[in-house]
Amino acid sequence: MLVEYCIWCDESVKKGKYYSNFYGGVLVQAKDLKYVNSCLQKVCKELFLKDELKWVKVSTAYLEKYKTLMDEFFRLLKSGKVKVRIMFTQNAEKPLGLTNEHLENEYFLLYYQFFKHAFGLPYSNPGLKPVFVRAYFDYLPDTLEKRQQFKEYIKGLQSQRKFQLARIKFRKEDITEVDSKKHLILQCLDIVLGSMAFRLNDLHKEKPQGQKRRGKKTIAKEKLYKHINKYIREIKSGFNIGISTGTNVESDKWEQPYRHWKFTAANVEIDENLYK
Repeated sequence: MLVEYCIWCDESVKKGKYYSNFYGGVLVQAKDLKYVNSCLQKVCKELFLKDELKWVKVSTAYLEKYKTLMDEFFRLLKSGKVKVRIMFTQNAEKPLGLTNEHLENEYFLLYYQFFKHAFGLPYSNPGLKPVFVRAYFDYLPDTLEKRQQFKEYIKGLQSQRKFQLARIKFRKEDITEVDSKKHLILQCLDIVLGSMAFRLNDLHKEKPQGQKRRGKKTIAKEKLYKHINKYIREIKSGFNIGISTGTNVESDKWEQPYRHWKFTAANVEIDENLYK
């Protein structure tokens, strides 16, 4: 039987007050995909959620519906049907020695690192039967040439030693861009990813200009973030939103259902003024 992993990827806040470059991914094994989609679709049908679901749409009116959807999404995650990974950088850690090429291609260079490492794919295949990976990226905001080059780099992972030893395979036609409106799994990722960027950048504290109290949408978003965070803490006790999730062994990078990765360049200088 052919084994396939399906990975949906998205990116969020490029530049935040304290944290930037947010990337996220959801992995579902192909054998579980029909079940996962049907469960999420059932909830949306019951709640009359017909439009695309996004973090920016969270409001008082929709809070309970979004919480119910996250109930189901994290039920699937806790049952092992779904894996979620979130990556971000901290503004206080400033990379040194970057070339103009690094700066120009930062978006894709970080995206590549996220995809390569976040799910621990080389630790996913102890049986050593070939595993094929399908990669679905929310539309990439750049030139056709750069988008195609990025996809070639993703495909090229199968030539790297760790991926070769684990027999992780990529087919060109399986690395593609998709419309999030057509992928409910990607919409759920947008909500989780958005909630993390929201909280890490202290957006839960923001007040409209000239106002003494926070807006209703801000309050609703904070409540949804806390709802999501509650589930993560049930999975990982002592979970800290702003640091990389710890490991006991390298295979934890694959086995753990939910992980954060604070990406830090090899050579950085610290700007104390940019800490919270």
